[in-house]
Amino acid sequence: QVQFVESGGGLVRSGGSLRLSCAASGFTLGSYAIAWFRQAPGKEREGISCISSMDGSTYYYSDSEKGRFTISRDNKKNTGYLQIDSLKPEDTAVYYCATPGSYCYTWKSDEFDYWGQGTQVTVSS
Repeated sequence: QVQFVESGGGLVRSGGSLRLSCAASGFTLGSYAIAWFRQAPGKEREGISCISSMDGSTYYYSDSEKGRFTISRDNKKNTGYLQIDSLKPEDTAVYYCATPGSYCYTWKSDEFDYWGQGTQVTVSS
């Protein structure tokens, strides 16, 4: 089955850090951009960050995320990553990765493929 497999979530205290992983299953990651989304209870799925396939350019959905979230990729390991620092209770959500193709050109979730099952991040105050 062609999809991403997310891992690395868990229960952490406010102010802590997590590094989420996003492994490509059934395909080679090198030609694809990687994007991270999250969905909190009762809220719509929202974009966080995207890293392109070609030159590794990074994009963030909002300026606030750019400061605490760091996206990266390791094509040799066929895996993408999202480092989250200074976690806040409002970061509690299921975090997903997906791909828009080779380029980070949209934040519309309908334009993304290979969604994984997500990994739960819970931040306690």
